[in-house]
Amino acid sequence: MKKVILVMFLALGLSQVSNAQINFGIKGGINYNNNGDATLSSTGNDIINGAESKSGFHAGVWFRGKLPILGLYLRPELVYTQVKSEYTYKSAATDYDFKKLDVPVLLGKKVLGFGNVFIGPSFQYIIEDDFSFSDLSSDDFDKFSVGMQMGFGVEFGKVGLDVRWERGLSDSEARFTDNNTNITVDNRTNQIIFGLSLQL
Repeated sequence: MKKVILVMFLALGLSQVSNAQINFGIKGGINYNNNGDATLSSTGNDIINGAESKSGFHAGVWFRGKLPILGLYLRPELVYTQVKSEYTYKSAATDYDFKKLDVPVLLGKKVLGFGNVFIGPSFQYIIEDDFSFSDLSSDDFDKFSVGMQMGFGVEFGKVGLDVRWERGLSDSEARFTDNNTNITVDNRTNQIIFGLSLQL
């Protein structure tokens, strides 16, 4: 069902820009991520501390088409993202990495001739989830989630710079087992994204 919803949004976006002038290009940048704490599933108590944020990166492609509504545009993207946090469990620190495909579908508007503001849903599919504590074994985790992005940017010719805030909206958890104890890590994205784009 979730895949059907994703396909519907993409089809809607493509249909809206099919008759419009379409720009496209490549993009990349850094992500500053902050994931939630881990808890014991049975008690709800935090048992992994820190959740220290670390930087990640992203790279992908974007498309943009003008809409015949108040000067708005639609900008779907396909982006590979790697994010990282550091946790402390039983006095040992380790990195928690996951890699995902993001499909933001952003509705935006140009302002002052060179700036723009935008907001929209971001559909996310986790490719790899790596929790590297030696005494924890990974269980199943939610691979598909939906988030929200909003931000602003500036463009100088074919070069664009933007900053975004992204927050996961749907429940997305990684589950682990340690000595028959269930542990849940909330891996909903909560990050600031700095991006550089180039129109081709």
